[in-house]
Amino acid sequence: MEAAAANLFGLRTARALDLASGPAIGEDRRRGRGTLTNATGRYEKQAREAYDDGWGTLDELPELATTVQEEKARRIITRNDSPDLSFDRSINPYRGCEHGCTYCFARPTHAYMGLSPGLDFETRLFVKPNAPELLEKELADPAYQPRTIAMGTNTDPYQPIEKRWMLTRRILEVLERTNHPVGIVTKSHLVTRDIDILARMAAKGLAKVALSVTTLDRKLARSMEPRAATPAKRLEAIRLLSEAGIPTAVLVAPIIPAVNDAEIERILDACYHMGAREAGYVLLRLPLEIRDLFREWLVANRPDAARHVLSLIRDVRDGKDYDPTFHVRQKGVGPFAWMIGRRFEVAAQRLGFGKRRMRLATELFTPPERKGPAAAKQLSLF
Repeated sequence: MEAAAANLFGLRTARALDLASGPAIGEDRRRGRGTLTNATGRYEKQAREAYDDGWGTLDELPELATTVQEEKARRIITRNDSPDLSFDRSINPYRGCEHGCTYCFARPTHAYMGLSPGLDFETRLFVKPNAPELLEKELADPAYQPRTIAMGTNTDPYQPIEKRWMLTRRILEVLERTNHPVGIVTKSHLVTRDIDILARMAAKGLAKVALSVTTLDRKLARSMEPRAATPAKRLEAIRLLSEAGIPTAVLVAPIIPAVNDAEIERILDACYHMGAREAGYVLLRLPLEIRDLFREWLVANRPDAARHVLSLIRDVRDGKDYDPTFHVRQKGVGPFAWMIGRRFEVAAQRLGFGKRRMRLATELFTPPERKGPAAAKQLSLF
């Protein structure tokens, strides 16, 4: 298998593959995790790896546990000016994501923390406990102009640690008090916990939710997205949200050539009948470290199809593993990408997706009262 993997990636030896991505962590230690390795972050000056001294010492290491570290954030609303995104601001109360999706495009951001985009990303998490207070402060700024805030654009706001920290719910409480619009993308059934808030906001045209559904195959989902909700639970979440009057969408993402692209029509059909009325898709993206992490997953889980899958990925990226060009990175180029797009459009139109696209309201926004020295100084003018 190692020789086949080395040949597949155009490397001369299996050891060359190890050097590119780091040695694989034992299966028992990474049970329930999405990636196989934990290579040093790209900004680190030194690379470290576990070394077996011949006495089987690596076999004695415990399973990789999830650790959570508090991070004192200075701001919580992140801005972007990307022309191919439908939002210009977002909130991410967590860094890293325990869902462990192998293909997650947010993985490379963990390198900024001096950590690995591999197993560190899904086991060493950061929370921003002051996120709701920061949000209230930023919304109170006299210069603030309301537009839809997106959540779930980097890491999932309803990943498992949200059960304990409840940062997403507290953020929603601030947004509800100020009548501020929010759009959420998640893979988690936990979003149904907040139906009470979301339903009240949706009644005012202030909230919508998209469920990311990658596959309906439980086995494939368990392999690619080990700690995300099962496909059946995601469909149930769509049903419960839509029954509560919350506009619900499905995001078929990522579409991976020769892995899950055959399911496009079935996913759209299942989600429409659960109540979703908007739909979108994204082709697999492999920036930076994700390229090697996804290749490792392919060799371990789809060895016979790996060469074909990688060939198709390059076909939709103009011969490259990834193309970050705006308006191209989401959909790809070439005949195969065109076919994916037409299949999606035909299926969505046949089912009735996209007949209405809800724009969230901004005119109801009521800024929170300003607090602190600046507010006291203003009051003193009277």
